[in-house]
Amino acid sequence: MNLKVSIAGVELKNPVMTASGTFGAGEEYSEFVDLNRLGAVTTKGVANVPWAGNPTPRVAETYGGMLNAIGLQNPGIDVFCRRDIPFLKQYDTKIVVNVCGRSVRDYCEVAERLASEQVDLLEINVSCPNVKEGGIAFGQDPKALEAITAEVKRYAKQPIILKLSPNVTDITVMARAAEAGGADALSLINTLTGMKIDIYKRTFALANRTGGLSGPAVKPVAVRMVWQAAHAVSIPVVGMGGIATWEDALEFLMAGATAVSVGTANFFDPEATVKIVDGIAAYMEKYQVEDINDLIGVVG
Repeated sequence: MNLKVSIAGVELKNPVMTASGTFGAGEEYSEFVDLNRLGAVTTKGVANVPWAGNPTPRVAETYGGMLNAIGLQNPGIDVFCRRDIPFLKQYDTKIVVNVCGRSVRDYCEVAERLASEQVDLLEINVSCPNVKEGGIAFGQDPKALEAITAEVKRYAKQPIILKLSPNVTDITVMARAAEAGGADALSLINTLTGMKIDIYKRTFALANRTGGLSGPAVKPVAVRMVWQAAHAVSIPVVGMGGIATWEDALEFLMAGATAVSVGTANFFDPEATVKIVDGIAAYMEKYQVEDINDLIGVVG
């Protein structure tokens, strides 16, 4: 039975990855999960300089999920290279570094710094606000998306995955823009913008007022967008958004995703990723599927 998949020439032992921002750099989960069993670990967002993130409260539970407005708090690329990459290199899994920034130059500096590091893929988070354009996210303007993709490609040694925002009118326009800019793969969806009001305090539940909605509530939207994107481009797609079980993961694969990322589920079940790997394998054995690639995009 073959569980291996390939993303831009990088072979994963299975299609199950972690989603950025939900797994740190793997260290805090390593006592619960054997990282060697995962196809890849995707790190928390890394910027060219440390980011403090947003004021608290910045997490709120919702029906079927959660809202977060962490603000991509991270210690910066120098600490990441010194501390987190050596930790992950101890394990037999691929390393995907999520890259964030507030300007094109920010992203390029991180990509350039990582060019000499032993990491396998870069995931470019284009849901960050573009300070040069008044705060609109890079991933909400197809021209800006194509331009930043092309520029990061100039500096990146590793293949790049563009992580798309669902907060757009037509996800296929954004998918094609990333591909036109030279993206090697896509990942989607990032969080949907949401809000929660604390009726007892009569104020916003998050200090930032709005936050990113993730968890099972977003899964049908994510499956639809992954299916659309996979049919709009010829590069691989990594599907994410509300995956909590192996059944969820198979939906994304059948919709056209080459791999899947598990995010919010890690918070309520730290072993979710390995359970999903085992569940996919059991499904394949039960239905006599010899190669996981035979399931990818099977719904047409």
